[in-house]
Amino acid sequence: MQPNTRYMTSSVQLDRTKLFEEMEKQFDSSNEQYFKNLLTHDDGIVRTRAVCILADMAAENAVAPIGAVLKHDKNALVRHEAAFSLGQLGFSSGIRALADAVENDPSFFVRHEAAVALGVIGSEDARDILEHALTRDESEEVRESAMVALANLDYIRAVNRTNKFTRMTGG
Repeated sequence: MQPNTRYMTSSVQLDRTKLFEEMEKQFDSSNEQYFKNLLTHDDGIVRTRAVCILADMAAENAVAPIGAVLKHDKNALVRHEAAFSLGQLGFSSGIRALADAVENDPSFFVRHEAAVALGVIGSEDARDILEHALTRDESEEVRESAMVALANLDYIRAVNRTNKFTRMTGG
């Protein structure tokens, strides 16, 4: 009998529930280091959640560890969430990791999200990477995401401001 990858066994689910309860306690106490440590946990669901929580609590201090997840995690969904989180954080210090993902990640899913995240950050420093993706990426989804991001950069350039509205690019 093959393991069902869609549903977890009750013991694994119970272990994860207990871990989530502990994660909630650590979140309530703003324990950044705890969540940084979880970024290398064996369970991709735990890593995904740790990325999102760390982004919420650590602000710019989260950019480097989340950037490392984007670069090195074996799971495309976890890397996708890392790209999304870097975009939501909005710090220009996340551009390098996102640009590397747009250019080099093997998953179009991750490259797409990294392109959108660059548009959310809204820095002209991302324009060349996005233009390259627009013309050269093999994936239509990535090219379309680069188009969305570039449209946001164009808008920011035209109005000469960034704000909550300019960070809502879609994609």
